[in-house]
Amino acid sequence: MQKFILGKKNHITWISAVLIVIAFMSKLAFENIEIFIGSLAIASILGVAPIAIQAYQALRVKVVSIDVLVTIAVLGAFLIQNFEESAIVTFLFLFGAFLEQRTLNKTRSAIKELTEMAPESALKQMENGEFEEVEVDEVDVGDILLVKTGAKVPVDGTVLTGEGHINEASITGESVPVSKKKDTQVYAGTILENGTLQIVADRVGEDTTFGRIIELVEEAQDSKSEAERFIDRFSKYYTPAVLVLSIIVWLISRNIELAITILVLGCPGALVIGVPVSNVAGIGNGARHGVLLKGSEVINDFSRVDTVVFDKTGTLTIGNPKVAEQQIYTDNVDEVLGYLASVENESDHPLAKAVVEYIGDTKAYPVEKTDVVKGGGIVAQVDGHRVAVGNVALMEQEKVDITGKARADIARFEENGNSLVLTAVDGELKALMGIRDQIRPGVKENLQKLKRLGVKNLVVLSGDNQGTVDLVARELGLTEAHGHMLPEDKSGYIGELQAKGRIVAFVGDGVNDSPSLALAQIGIAMGSGTDVAIETSDVVLMNSDFSRLPHALGLTKATANNMRQNILIAVGVVLILLASLVFSEWMSMSIGMLVHEASILVVILNGMRLLRYKLRY
Repeated sequence: MQKFILGKKNHITWISAVLIVIAFMSKLAFENIEIFIGSLAIASILGVAPIAIQAYQALRVKVVSIDVLVTIAVLGAFLIQNFEESAIVTFLFLFGAFLEQRTLNKTRSAIKELTEMAPESALKQMENGEFEEVEVDEVDVGDILLVKTGAKVPVDGTVLTGEGHINEASITGESVPVSKKKDTQVYAGTILENGTLQIVADRVGEDTTFGRIIELVEEAQDSKSEAERFIDRFSKYYTPAVLVLSIIVWLISRNIELAITILVLGCPGALVIGVPVSNVAGIGNGARHGVLLKGSEVINDFSRVDTVVFDKTGTLTIGNPKVAEQQIYTDNVDEVLGYLASVENESDHPLAKAVVEYIGDTKAYPVEKTDVVKGGGIVAQVDGHRVAVGNVALMEQEKVDITGKARADIARFEENGNSLVLTAVDGELKALMGIRDQIRPGVKENLQKLKRLGVKNLVVLSGDNQGTVDLVARELGLTEAHGHMLPEDKSGYIGELQAKGRIVAFVGDGVNDSPSLALAQIGIAMGSGTDVAIETSDVVLMNSDFSRLPHALGLTKATANNMRQNILIAVGVVLILLASLVFSEWMSMSIGMLVHEASILVVILNGMRLLRYKLRY
């Protein structure tokens, strides 16, 4: 029966709400006191049932929770026939718990999403030298595997033969595919976009980088779920104090009505609703401004953050490589750009797509005799000319003369963190383009707002090379920058910060970010990121709007302050009421109840102020 009632707690909440509405409508509209009292009595009985069960379960483990005081207060209200108070208090208590739980009930599905992304099969070399498809669980360390274009790499390993480009976004978060050749490392869960590779398995199963991602998420989420809500910690002292005071008064006065009145006045109506109403108003404000806050724990922890750690790609940067710089070495600009676009249209490489997008509409030329040079680029015949498009190594292979000015431009583009695309026509260098991931507009200004809100440390962690990460850090004025970071490196670094006493928020968008999102006190996901990142996180910036981050931090600080104000109001009023009841003659039940209800209204209005919150700077 207990399990059934607790399972129907949300249904009970809404039934209680309907009964309360019916009660007040019958009184105000029809002056029917019988229906008024009956509806409130039924609402009280229904509402107190799950609360009483939770109180009983808490007492069994020797914990005097706030459920205990609410239960006793409702029983006391019944004895003095104050059904209005008992019904409203039970409804508000259940409704507050419902709102908080509703924002947190999806996080566990992140594990399922991760496991579904793991590779399931592999092409394993058998004793006869042939490759056969087997379950990934049948692969052992030292086995030789074949990875074809479009396939997932099944294990962490080392390339034996072949060349190709692998999309490592699931591990490093970087959008530009990485060139792989003999003796380079590959990771499980990444995708071979072109080429064919033979690899030897170095780590398999749970020992792979991808396997460790899943393990890290599980561990971090388990440790987080043990956190207690602030109101329960407070009630550890508040609840027994009110109970003891009521008993003492009864023992001294032998006045059962006075003792019950103390319980009713001591019932934390304003305390119970004060924290949830602040949370609901804060969460509501966030939702209207593109910020999803997942519960009161998130608000409390986020408000105390002093260190914000960022993933680079898709967070500080847009996540799609684009042409950032261009240098032309010919007067026939339109013709050269037409040749370049025609050649790049033959490729599906992200750099090629960036070039085509940058050039836009232009004259298309027929492309013949296309030769893809692995790790270099493309050489083709275009309109009777030999056109080479690729990196510096390809230009040297084609014996293209690179002048001193061009070499200076190449060095400058590389210093700015660009990937280079050079174009030569008939052995002469005609164009140089620098392609890099662009910093999100307004990021620098928003980081300054975070500093003004009290964030002392701004750190970027990325799987990209250290030079590129340093450039981003210098441009944005970050405190620290670390490149070449795998998922376990990122989560390990966050653990080091926490060991130093830092309150850390991590901002990311990819599957590779999910361990760090779960481990940090506050995980913040960009809304256009993966479902796993969003569900693992505590805060989601919808539509990936980075400008919402300062608003989110300012809002949680305001909400945390508002919660503390409501607690102070609620406890202060209760203490004054109890003191007046015991030590004065003018305090009566009716006056006390009037002040008690007024305190509930005050904390509600105070909490609702958060709906109008806007960041002032």
